[in-house]
Amino acid sequence: MLSKAKLERINQLAKKSKQEGLSTEEKKEQKKLREEYLKNVRSSFKNQFKTMTVMDPEGNDVTPQKVRDLQERNKKH
Repeated sequence: MLSKAKLERINQLAKKSKQEGLSTEEKKEQKKLREEYLKNVRSSFKNQFKTMTVMDPEGNDVTPQKVRDLQERNKKH
């Protein structure tokens, strides 16, 4: 999880970028923070899939094979 301070900094840089533009150093900082944020989001999303089960209206497990494969790989590690 990204810290509150980092999220606030991402928002500050985005706002400044729209209003007046960013210096080269600020652009580098913004890029680094965005990459860290996206890495965190992707990891969180992938973890949600590892615990997901899809059921149809009749109660049958219809979890997609890709999700089952991911869950199996997770059990092995």
